[in-house]
Amino acid sequence: MFDFDHPINRYASGSIKWQKYAGRDILPMWVADMDFAAPPAVLGALHQHLQRGDLGYAHAPAGMGALVADFIAQTHGWQIDPDWIIWLPGLVSGLNLACRAFGHAGVVTLTPVYPPFLSAPGLAGVALTQIDMCDHADGWQIDFGQLRQRLRRGQLLLLCNPHNPVGRAYTHDELAELAKLAEEFELTICSDEIHADLVLDTDCSHRPIASLDPDSSKRTLTLMAPSKTFNMPGLGCAFAIAESPAIRARLKQAMAGIVPHPNSLAWPAMAAAYRHSRDWRLALLDYLRGNRDLLQQAIAALPALKMHHVQATYLAWIDCRSLGPAPATWFEQYGLGLSDGADFGAPGFVRLNFGCRRQLLQQAIERLQTAIRANTGR
Repeated sequence: MFDFDHPINRYASGSIKWQKYAGRDILPMWVADMDFAAPPAVLGALHQHLQRGDLGYAHAPAGMGALVADFIAQTHGWQIDPDWIIWLPGLVSGLNLACRAFGHAGVVTLTPVYPPFLSAPGLAGVALTQIDMCDHADGWQIDFGQLRQRLRRGQLLLLCNPHNPVGRAYTHDELAELAKLAEEFELTICSDEIHADLVLDTDCSHRPIASLDPDSSKRTLTLMAPSKTFNMPGLGCAFAIAESPAIRARLKQAMAGIVPHPNSLAWPAMAAAYRHSRDWRLALLDYLRGNRDLLQQAIAALPALKMHHVQATYLAWIDCRSLGPAPATWFEQYGLGLSDGADFGAPGFVRLNFGCRRQLLQQAIERLQTAIRANTGR
C-alpha cells in the first residue's frame, strides 16, 4: 500500500540532512531524519489546511489531547488523562526545559546518548553526571552498580527510552530497577520516548516508565512526539505528559515567555498521523526491519566493525574504534556522512541512519565495504 522505495528530492526543501554535503559525493546517513515521504494522510491534511489559507496562530484543536491519549493507550497500553499533556514545539525544547525546571540538584544520564542530553544541563547551568553503559556481548546494558554509587538525592534523571543511539528497548525489569532507584533517591525522571512507536523487534514492546506504578507516574515527565514515527520533524510538534500538577506547573513556569506552542500546520498533521496513519506506521516498521537486517548482516561480515542488534529506532550504533579516533571524518573520504560518536559521549563510534530507500542503504553498505577493505586489506 505504501512505497518506501520512491525517491524524493530533499535538496529542494532545504534539507539540513542533505545540504550538509551538497556538491560532494557523500551519502548523508547522519541526522535522525528519514528520507521517506510523510504519510499520505498527513500530506492530504496539510494540503487541505493550506487551501483554506489560514496560517495564523492556533491552539490545539478540540479533542487533540483525547486523540493522543487514545493512540498511546492503543499502542502502548498506557492510560493517560488528556489534561496531563503540555504541548511543545520540539522534544529538545522539553529536555532543556526539564533541566531548567528540575535540575537544580544536578542531572544524571546514561551514555552514550543523544547529544542534547549532554548539552542541556550546561545550558541550564547545572551539573551533569554521566554513567557509562556496559557494552556486553549481547548488547548495551545499564550499569546499575555504578548508577547507584553516583546518584545524589533530588537529581533529575534524563532517560532515553528506547535508547538513542544504541537502539535498546528497555525491559520491564530494567525500567523497574530504575524506578526503584528513582523512588529511593527522590529523583525526578524526564523520559525521552520519541522513538516509542519505532520498536522493530516483534517480541519486544515499548513500556513508558511512567506506566509502571503510581509512584513512577507521579515523578515522571514523559516527552513524546509524532515527528520521528511519521517523519515530520520539521513541523515542530511534540508534547510532555505529567500526572503531577506540580511537575506541570514548574514546566509551564520554565516555558513562560520563551517557548511557543506548535505552529498552525502541526495540528492537522498530528491529527492525521494519529488518526489515519496507523497502517502506514506498521508498513514502515516492516520496511525498517528489512533495512536493519540487511545492514546487520553486512556489518557482521566486516572485521573492523561491530554492531549490536537494533531493537528499536532506525539508527545503528557502530563500533569503529579499530579504525582510529575519528572514524566519522575518515568515512567521509569514502562517501559516507555519519554521526560522530564523540558527540554522544563515545569517541570511536559512529551512528548510521538506515531510515532511507533500500537502494540508498545498499550504496552506503558498498561504501562501508570499500572503506574497510582499504583499511584492512580484506
